Amino acid sequence: MISVVTDSTSYIPSDLLRQHQITVVPLKVLFGAETYDEISGLSNADFYRRLATTSDFPTTSQPASGEFRQAFQQILQRDPTAQILVLTISSRLSGTYSAAVTAAEGLPEAAITVFDSLSAAMGLGLMALTATEMAAAGHSLPSILSRLEQMRRDTHIVLVVDTLEYLKRGGRIGTAAAFLGTLLNTKPILAVVEGKLQPLDRVRTKKRALERLFVELESKLITPRQPLQAGVMHIAAEAEMDSMAALLRDRFNITRLYTSELGPVIGAHLGPGALGVGICLEPFSVGQ
Repeated sequence: MISVVTDSTSYIPSDLLRQHQITVVPLKVLFGAETYDEISGLSNADFYRRLATTSDFPTTSQPASGEFRQAFQQILQRDPTAQILVLTISSRLSGTYSAAVTAAEGLPEAAITVFDSLSAAMGLGLMALTATEMAAAGHSLPSILSRLEQMRRDTHIVLVVDTLEYLKRGGRIGTAAAFLGTLLNTKPILAVVEGKLQPLDRVRTKKRALERLFVELESKLITPRQPLQAGVMHIAAEAEMDSMAALLRDRFNITRLYTSELGPVIGAHLGPGALGVGICLEPFSVGQ
């Protein structure tokens, strides 16, 4: 049996986590001396209210290796022969991958594979869901890893944020890029490129930013009807999320689409008003 573990930045809706029996190890957000578990700590609503009113900017932290070890041991108690597949947020965005590797190395008798998604949020979530479905269908671990490597190559995430100020304060983007984001009140567009967050463009209005986001995703398709999976996530932008999801369903050949709210760990760096879309191109046959 293959058991899938991921971290909380996948933001997979709770009903899908239960359905697929995915184990989630939480990252943490810190407000001064207070530390909150992303899963069982502050609710998203409480966190974003506090983020909007506090001058004490929060920081974020990866799980301790011991938290991964505990998750692995709980799986092995249920099934001592389990193969454990761990998918984490990009190692270029967080130390979570390293913590998982350290925990796996501390259990040398267990069959634990740690996979660096080089992604986050909806990209990571789509990989975890695909892995669990393949495992349930009886695919071998090498077959699943081969598919995940293809997904890692063919996953594209584009985000629109109201301001780069949160990324600047959190040290995730340079001062020059933050200046460009605030210039003439423009709306920054960013992308995850080779596991890192990079500025992509800036436009004058949120409407144009969302149009630019869609065009960027559309440019990744090899053919107009290429099948793909998609995820749409937001922070205090639910109506825009719903509109974007409807547009994707209408214009793309969607095989899976899920929507969710970005939680505190990623939300601390993007800020209210952010909208992100991730797509993963599926293999397709000649003639599609």
